[in-house]
Amino acid sequence: MTYVVGVINATPDSFSGDGVAGDNDLAIERALRFVEEGAHMIDVGGESSRPPSMYQNVQQISAVEEIKRVVPVIEGIASRSDVPISIDTCKAEVAEAAIAVGASVINDVWGFKKDKELSSVAATSGVDVILTHNSISSEYSDVVAETIQELSDMVESVVSHGVSMDSIIVDPGFGFGGKSPSHNLEVLRRLDEYRVIGRPIMIGTSRKSTIGKITGASVTERIEGTSATIALAIAKGVDLVRVHDVRHMGLVARMSDAIVRGWSDDGSH
Repeated sequence: MTYVVGVINATPDSFSGDGVAGDNDLAIERALRFVEEGAHMIDVGGESSRPPSMYQNVQQISAVEEIKRVVPVIEGIASRSDVPISIDTCKAEVAEAAIAVGASVINDVWGFKKDKELSSVAATSGVDVILTHNSISSEYSDVVAETIQELSDMVESVVSHGVSMDSIIVDPGFGFGGKSPSHNLEVLRRLDEYRVIGRPIMIGTSRKSTIGKITGASVTERIEGTSATIALAIAKGVDLVRVHDVRHMGLVARMSDAIVRGWSDDGSH
């Protein structure tokens, strides 16, 4: 079964147009709706992960401000649902605060490379971790081979700091690390090759700019393009999909799973 991860952006500058910074009730309500629609995990982030070089109004914020944005949301979700919650952050201080109120996963788009203390927080708390490929360079001779190597190095690094191998999920970083649309498509095309790392794979294609460049669709009109990426990613063996449109992508995942993983007439997988 493919796990659906619903995105809650507690930010004012989300690229996807769904930022809810300052409205904790709306964020919690949206998260609970995602759970009703079938989300297996909720991913809460308080700082935009868009590269400042590509977007003019990206705000770099302090750990204190990030904690202020995410902790009430995570606490509210955890008090009303037992769904796993991941904290999308690259700061150890934020991760600690999030875990204290109910988060059980650290999702860092920088693969634990920006704040070396993140590994210690993960190891001490025993939470799961998601390592995403990211880089300041946009030069690749073989984007898949190079991201596989870098993800493998990330896994080795966090394990050396006490993180359990069984707790690790990897993400090839669709849209991150200076990848061009061609690079992103190559990652999807060869997604099955990431199996060599030996860990579950998550992919986050939802509403990304590559879809917009190919289809011409605006950020809020990329459901069809996102659906295509999700279906084909599942066909290539992905384990988790991080999405903004949980109900729609949950149906895409369910149908794709039936084709790829099997289905019986009694409704069982």
